[in-house]
Amino acid sequence: MAVETEIIEVAPAAGTKDSYVDWPAIFGGIVLAVALGLVMLTFGSAIGLSLVNFSAAPDVSPIWVAIAAGTWLLWVEVSCAMAGGYLTGRMRKRLHDATEHETDVRDGAHGLLVWAGATIVAVIVTLSGLGAAANTVGSAVATVTDAASNVAGGAADNATAYFTDALFRPVAPAGGAAAGAAASPTPPAAVGTAVNIADARGEAARILTQSAAIGSMSDEDKAYLAQAVAGTTGMPQADAQARVDQVLANVQAAKDQAAAVAETARKTSVLAAFLTAASFLVAAAGAYWAASMGGRHRDEGTVFTDVFRRY
Repeated sequence: MAVETEIIEVAPAAGTKDSYVDWPAIFGGIVLAVALGLVMLTFGSAIGLSLVNFSAAPDVSPIWVAIAAGTWLLWVEVSCAMAGGYLTGRMRKRLHDATEHETDVRDGAHGLLVWAGATIVAVIVTLSGLGAAANTVGSAVATVTDAASNVAGGAADNATAYFTDALFRPVAPAGGAAAGAAASPTPPAAVGTAVNIADARGEAARILTQSAAIGSMSDEDKAYLAQAVAGTTGMPQADAQARVDQVLANVQAAKDQAAAVAETARKTSVLAAFLTAASFLVAAAGAYWAASMGGRHRDEGTVFTDVFRRY
């Protein structure tokens, strides 16, 4: 005798559907990611793996230092994001109203939220007093750049004073000074009118500053400096001219070195910023994949008996 079976479909009551976003699981993943990142960064700083104070030999290029420090930062970011994402995917409550593919997408989206939350927390910590050390990189780059600009622009008073002193160094007496005795300045020779050493030094400093600012010195200024040096130090005109040429060469060498340091600092800061941004993007992808894998292990009931077991 055939029995008829009637299937009655009951629609879910309105307002009883749970949210697709499992915030407790997300917060748990954020806490794990941030805590793990703090531990790894502290450990890395202890052994010199830090963008702020990276331990390397003195002859290592700053570019390679930035790459090595960026690689460590990439490892930390990806590892922490994947750990937090996996935990969230494993702990998320699954709503059995979607296909396997849709479930994987939802798990991965939870991993992205973990990554976003951990990133926001990291930015807040960096902008607060706890992250003051991270600003050292930017301050150091700015200091180097300002120093280079000062030398190139003629605002470095100490450098100008040094080169001015080099111009007006007195000539040692013929035969050399006695042992242990300082050489006394040669009396200034008259050049048209008496030379006032203070006025000569001040005007020479202004000429050097102007030439550093425009990048060259006119022949008239060179001749005037040589005349002032000869009149102040008592050396022959040819020797004074040679001294002026040597000081100008030293000024140009200092400018070139400062410009090279500033360019290296600029390239290093750009590379560090690029590696930091790239590490964040790779960490986002890692968090998505790890959360999807955690959700799959949740559905399959995967057990890591070698790690999690009862004792």
